[in-house]
Amino acid sequence: MVNSLGRLLADAVFPQRCALCGLRSDSPLPMCAGCRADLVRNAHACRRCAIPLPAPAPGARSSVAAGGTICGACLTHPPPFAQAIAPWIYDEHMAHIIQRWKYQSERWLTPLLSDLWHRGATHSHNIDLMVPAPMHWQRRWRRGYNQAELLARQLQRQRGSPVQAAVHPTLVRRNRATRPQSGMGAGERKANLRGAFTVLGPCDNLRIAIVDDVLTTGATAAAIAHELAAAGAAHIEVWCLARTPAPAG
Repeated sequence: MVNSLGRLLADAVFPQRCALCGLRSDSPLPMCAGCRADLVRNAHACRRCAIPLPAPAPGARSSVAAGGTICGACLTHPPPFAQAIAPWIYDEHMAHIIQRWKYQSERWLTPLLSDLWHRGATHSHNIDLMVPAPMHWQRRWRRGYNQAELLARQLQRQRGSPVQAAVHPTLVRRNRATRPQSGMGAGERKANLRGAFTVLGPCDNLRIAIVDDVLTTGATAAAIAHELAAAGAAHIEVWCLARTPAPAG
C-alpha cells in the first residue's frame, strides 16, 4: 500500500514521458499506450532464427499449432542454437529506443525494454544461465556498460518475472575488437567473428540463453553458441529484443 501510494505521488510530481512521442505515458514506464500499439510484433517468424516470415493465409493451419515454421536457411544450414526469441521487429520505433539506450547512455530505458521483451516473448524460460553477449574491454570502457548485461539483469529482477536463471557476464570473453558489423553481409560477419570468443568455464549440461539487443544476421549469436556448445552446453537459445527483417530481394 505504501509503495503504491509512493508511486502515485511520484507520477503526480514527476510524470513519465513517452520515449517516442514525448507525451505523458500514464504508466510507470516511459511509453504511452498509443506508441506501444505502434510497435510491430514479430508474430510470424522462424522458430530457429526468428527471421520474420510472411503471415499465413486466412484459414491456413497455425504454425504455432504445427510446432513452428523453420525458414529455408535454417533447414539448409541449422544454426548452433535451438531457437531465437526476438518478439519485436526492428523498425524505426524500436531502432530509436534501442539506439538511445545503447549509444546515448540512456540506461533508464532498461526497465521499459525488459518489459517489452517480457510482454512479447511467450515460452517456458526453462534455462539455467543467461549469458550477455560480451563486448571487447576497450569498447565497454568507452561506453561504460554492456547493454546486453543491463537487459539480462533486468529480465531477472523485474517484478513478476518468470526468468529465474542466473546472469553470468564473464563466462564468455570477447578476445579482440572486431570491426563494426553494420553494412557487412552474412559471410563477412562470420569471417569477422572467427575466433572472437572464448568460453572461460565449463558448461556441462547447462541450458543457456545468450542475451543481446538486436538479432541481425545471427552471426554473433552463432559464434558464441558454437563455443558454448563446444564447452558442453546442452541447450542454447538466443534472447533479443528485436529482429531485423530479411533484406529486400
